[in-house]
Parts: sequence; structure tokens; C-alpha cells
Amino acid sequence: MTGLIKIREVTERYNIPARTLRYYEDMGLIESARVADYAYRLYDRQALKRLEQILILRKLNISIKDIQLIFQATGSETVLEVLGRKVEDINEEVALLRDLRDIILEFIEQIREMDFSSDTDVKLLYKRAATVETRIENIPYEGNASKVNQLFDISNKLKKAPEVRIVQINPFKAFSSGADTIENVMGPFQEWQEAHNHLVRKMLYGAPDFLWFEEDKATWIWAVEDGVTEEDVAPYELIEFEGGLYAAAMSVDGDDDMGNRVYGGILKWIEDSGFELDERPGHRAMGHMLNPTEEIKKALGYDQMDLYVPIKIRGDK
Repeated sequence: MTGLIKIREVTERYNIPARTLRYYEDMGLIESARVADYAYRLYDRQALKRLEQILILRKLNISIKDIQLIFQATGSETVLEVLGRKVEDINEEVALLRDLRDIILEFIEQIREMDFSSDTDVKLLYKRAATVETRIENIPYEGNASKVNQLFDISNKLKKAPEVRIVQINPFKAFSSGADTIENVMGPFQEWQEAHNHLVRKMLYGAPDFLWFEEDKATWIWAVEDGVTEEDVAPYELIEFEGGLYAAAMSVDGDDDMGNRVYGGILKWIEDSGFELDERPGHRAMGHMLNPTEEIKKALGYDQMDLYVPIKIRGDK
């Protein structure tokens, strides 16, 4: 084993978990050596050099996909192109932060004219901002409306793209609300489901439930235990959920815009990946609440929701 280093020594030298090293190897970025009658992974000098390159690029926030492209290239053009795109991204973010700073300074001047310790003045400022954003309340706004709109736009742009993961959902039997109005789904059906919670299949995060929207209708499904019959779930439907492959990302309820940042981020990820949307009947984007209990919500301070978008390997029928 002369010249070869054990995985434990590598993780200690570079202060990375062993699972990260194995992940880089699984992604084809680094190779380990094997020695007869020795069970552990070993790494040579070339592998360590490659690992150092990977760690530098990750510190620069270069994606694994771009690192793969860099290592597959024969010259320096690819790495220069990747780094050039990163510089453009940074320049755009710096410009947005400067705009955000200028807007905040303007708000500071407006706040200085008010008594921010006064509950009345704080409420007035909040109502003014809410009026500009939603155009719902008819409250006169004497500030710079364009600046406030710009603030919302900048805030959205500065939100990071969601971290996307691939999830295989296995088929399961469920009772379904059927396509109905959101009021009926969240009202009568929810009340019925709570009264029939004994039928629900208990799993991690509670029951595997999903909600999706089509035009002005919503459908909610809850996985059921084995042996549940159509009579048990009447007047609602007992269905076979087909399952499939999904790109998933988490949204923080009340903070993230599911329709823009999360869903749009997943679509962008799909566009740049080796996958494409699965548009077969029965495959649709849907949400799943990860922490349904009030205790968990209170401890976190927010709701976690996963958004699932159906995908398939690009080119598959």
C-alpha cells in the first residue's frame, strides 16, 4: 500500500465527511484504489490532487455538474467559461445588493420621519408597504411606489434557487377528495379525513398525503392502510396512486413563493439536467406537508412543505 492513503486519513486531512468523499467518487469526480485482501478505499497522489481541485471549486460555489464538465474537458476553455458565468452571477448579485442597500436607506429616511416605537406608526408603515405589494387595500401611499415594487423584485431575485433532490414515490392505495373546490377540499373533506384518521397509513412525517391543483380545482389524497375498502371511504374515492419519479424541493410556508421560486427553480433544474417533465396523465406537480403537527410547527417557527414535480429520464417514452 505504498503511496496509498486510507479514507480515514483523507477525511481527517481535508476535514470532510467520508460520505462526501464517497459521493464525489459516485459522481465520477475521483477514483479510489483497491488492494487485495483490504476492505477499505485507498487514494493515491493523483486522487488527492483531484480532490483538492474539487474542494477549491466547491468553495467557489461551482456545481457538481459544472465540475464534471471541467474534468471532462481537455483544455482550459471549459473552466474559464464556468468561472466566467460565476463572475456574471456574482456581479448581478452585487448589483442587486447595492440596489437593496439604496432602497433600505430610503426607507430609513421615511422611518426617521415616523415614531417607530409607536404601534400606530409601525402599523401605518406596514399597511403602506402591503398596499403597494398587493394592491388590495385602498390606503393612500405617499412614498415612492416604484422603489417599493423594486424592493420586492430584488428580494425575490436574491432568494437562492431551491436544493432539488430526486425522489422515487412507490405506488400506494389512497382515499381521494376528487377534484373539488379549494373550500370543499380544505373544509368538508378535511373534516371527513380527520374523523377517519384511523384509515390513514402511518409513516415518517405522519401520513403520506399530497395536494395538487388543476385550474380552479384541487385534489387531496391520503394513503391508507391495507384492507381499507371502497365502503370504508364512501362517499369519497379509493384510488391506486401510480407513483413515479419526482424532482422535489422544500418550501417554507408563508415565506417562499411556491409558484415562482420553488416551482420555477425546479423547472430550471430540470432544464439543465438529464431529465424532462413527465406529462403523462396522472403525473402532476403536487405538495406534501412535512411537519403536520402543531408542536413541530411551533418548534420550527414555520411549516415545511415539499413540492414534487414529475420527471422522467430525458428521451424515455
